[in-house]
Amino acid sequence: MALSSYRMHRIYLAATMNYGLGSYDPEELAYYNKIRKEMDDMKKEPVKKGIPLNWDNPEEIDK
Repeated sequence: MALSSYRMHRIYLAATMNYGLGSYDPEELAYYNKIRKEMDDMKKEPVKKGIPLNWDNPEEIDK
């Protein structure tokens, strides 16, 4: 049975707030683990801040 949007939202909130799931349903656990893995992957990626400027070649900005 597919997860309802309500249940998916509840699982998403639990995963993002580092709460336990409180369920042993394999479908819910799989979705919870997927969200947690995506969050861990995002933490590993460097955050690019600011706007990249290229002062040496202004003609490349117009492209």
